[in-house]
Amino acid sequence: MALHTKKTFQTGLLSAIATGLVAGFGLMAKADTAAAHCDLYAPGEDYAYLSSNCTFSQRQGYIGIQLQANGVRYEFDPIGDQPGNYIDQHGNPVYRQAGLGDAGNIFEFVDGSHLYLYWDSSSSYGSTSSASGDRVGTLVAHERGSQINLRSEPTIYSRALGYGLAGDQIDILNCEQDTDTATSDLNWCRVQFLESGAIGWIRSDFIIFPSDGRL
Repeated sequence: MALHTKKTFQTGLLSAIATGLVAGFGLMAKADTAAAHCDLYAPGEDYAYLSSNCTFSQRQGYIGIQLQANGVRYEFDPIGDQPGNYIDQHGNPVYRQAGLGDAGNIFEFVDGSHLYLYWDSSSSYGSTSSASGDRVGTLVAHERGSQINLRSEPTIYSRALGYGLAGDQIDILNCEQDTDTATSDLNWCRVQFLESGAIGWIRSDFIIFPSDGRL
């Protein structure tokens, strides 16, 4: 499962992700390797076509980013006197952009595609969940191929952090009553995707629950 995450994260929310982690790109120069989460966006797109846990390494200005989902590695070598200018392993220019503050970094490729890198944490993107002893459910779609929104709060009016697809497995953390409609008999459940570790809220009618008699 590759969670497709919107590019339009609020900087305020992302600042919370950075709490307790390495603050700022400059400080990362002192580190060898750090855990992170990477989202890849095609040119002009607001949804990631690939979302993966990744590792970030930097030494003397040279950057390496390794994606867990597909094994692809990016190598960025600094060029010129201006910070943030690189060439990749294919000799193409890469530019580091502002926008995430202390929460991570954005890299723009020559074709207009982007790599968003967020320092790892247990808030929006955690480490991959262990299924041992957890309540594992499966996402179900009402229409073939439809996307199931992962939301920031237990309501359809909250921001969509991304989406899953039918068949994705999730760890069900907790559930609460749906309040969008007064007569609703549905629930919203806070879930964590087993593969990506992404956490958010999904409504109960999109979840096949384990047969343990509990929500």
